[in-house]
Amino acid sequence: MNMESHSLICFILLASAACCLSHPSLIGVHPLDERYYSSEVIKCKDGSKSFSRDHLNDNFCDCPDGTDEPGTPACPAGKFYCRNLGSKPQFIFSSHINDNFCDCCDGSDEYEGRIHCPNTCVMGGNSGYMNNYNSKVSDLGSFSEKETKNGIKSGESVHNLTGLRLAIILQVVLVVFLVFVWSFRRRIRSRRRRYQ
Repeated sequence: MNMESHSLICFILLASAACCLSHPSLIGVHPLDERYYSSEVIKCKDGSKSFSRDHLNDNFCDCPDGTDEPGTPACPAGKFYCRNLGSKPQFIFSSHINDNFCDCCDGSDEYEGRIHCPNTCVMGGNSGYMNNYNSKVSDLGSFSEKETKNGIKSGESVHNLTGLRLAIILQVVLVVFLVFVWSFRRRIRSRRRRYQ
C-alpha cells in the first residue's frame, strides 16, 4: 500500500469514529435532524407539546409522534434511523430497538449490547432486500403494530438470514481464492528454485 491509501484509510476511520462519538444522546436521529435536537427546548414534530433536551431518549414517551424518543422503543409511533455506513440508510420502527434482533446492518439498533450484531453493511448488508422493504415502509404510520410484529418482522428475519448466508458464502469464496493464489505462487517459486 502506498502513502495515499494509508492516509485515506486513516481519514475514513477517524471520520466514522467522529461521526459515531459526536452525539451519543442522538442515537437513532437522521443527520439532517441533529440540528433540530440541538436546542435546550425541543418541540414535538406534530406540534402537540415541547420537551427539554434532558427528556430526549429517556425511555419515556413525551410526544405522541415519538419525536422525543428516536433511540428508544418507548413510543409506538417512533422511528429509528439506521446510518448503515457502507450500505443504504433506513428508518425502522422504534419497537425494533434492542429487541435482540439485528435490524440495521450496522447493528446500531442493538446498542444495549445484549447481543452482538456484526456490521454487515460493507459486505452487502441490507442493500439487496431493503429496496423492497423501504417501499413497503416508506410511510411508517400506515402499518398497525400487529402488522409490524407479525408481517415485517418475520419477513425481515428471512431476509437477514439470506444476507448472512450470502456474506458467509462470499467470505468462504474469498478464503478459497486466497489459498489458491498462495499455493499457485508457492509452486512458481519452487519451480524457479529447481531451474536455478
